[in-house]
Amino acid sequence: LGALVLNTHTDHVDPGDRSLWDFNPYSGEIVDGRIYGRGAVDIKGPLATQIYSMAALLRQGVRPRRDVVFTGVVQEEIGGEGAIHWVKNLDYPVDLVVLGEPSSNRISLGHRGILSVWLTFYGRSTHASAPHKGQNPNYALADFLTKLRPAAQNLGVHDILGPTTVAPTIMEVDTKSGNVTPAWARVMLDFRTAVESHNSIQAFVRRLAGDVRHAIHDAWNEGQPISASDDPIFGYYTPPESEVATRARAALAEGLGYEPELTSYQFATDGRHFVPYNLPMIGFAPGDEFTAHTANEQIAIAEIAASLRAQARLLETF
Repeated sequence: LGALVLNTHTDHVDPGDRSLWDFNPYSGEIVDGRIYGRGAVDIKGPLATQIYSMAALLRQGVRPRRDVVFTGVVQEEIGGEGAIHWVKNLDYPVDLVVLGEPSSNRISLGHRGILSVWLTFYGRSTHASAPHKGQNPNYALADFLTKLRPAAQNLGVHDILGPTTVAPTIMEVDTKSGNVTPAWARVMLDFRTAVESHNSIQAFVRRLAGDVRHAIHDAWNEGQPISASDDPIFGYYTPPESEVATRARAALAEGLGYEPELTSYQFATDGRHFVPYNLPMIGFAPGDEFTAHTANEQIAIAEIAASLRAQARLLETF
């Protein structure tokens, strides 16, 4: 038998503006049966549940039916280097990976892939007192952003994993001087898709950018161009009728006392790095994914307990 792998990560995002929090983001404050704090749902609650599911079997003197491997990896929030290292050096068979990302104790069958790019517009810098002497790239960037939202409505849709989305996130210019117009301005674009490709996204961006001088680079590999490919940018996808999904759902139902709903993640996970290695995957963990990366991030203790019972049963019977 191949191993059952429990996969989650050990890093979390910055708490951001602490004035937006009702509690110290690192306090682990417990209020009305919920734990508050940065990382409570992404990823400390799910991480603890996976670890204690193994301990629960030991306490009962029960052996799992196959090897259980826990992988608490690093840098999931910034590209997945830990997961990539693990799967590249994998030297044993794997029959199931359980992704410990918050799913509200539902079974996530997949998520869209992610492509983050820098779009840079180039101009000509000048003193701000004589703007007509230069070419301000901020205007090209503003024009692009104005066209982006309506144009994105025409990007592809996956029947199960949902529509392609794009979010402009970080904007930068080359100068910090308020009396100088920039020589370049750039925006990071976060694409989530299960149907678009590297090539189709680049074509989409270039079409909106128009004739203004610009460049597109990989946001995770600074200065590198986007690789050319017509393959869809997938996260991962496990068909609901597959044997692995059916068996995992039955085992988790025994622990929960009801059959868990099938769903998909909106965010990306380390599961996308395992697809090229054909590892069967589901996502299952306590917590609401939409509280991740927010102020007053929280997780219900009762939900952690239910998830613990379900995952212990999965380890015992799968």
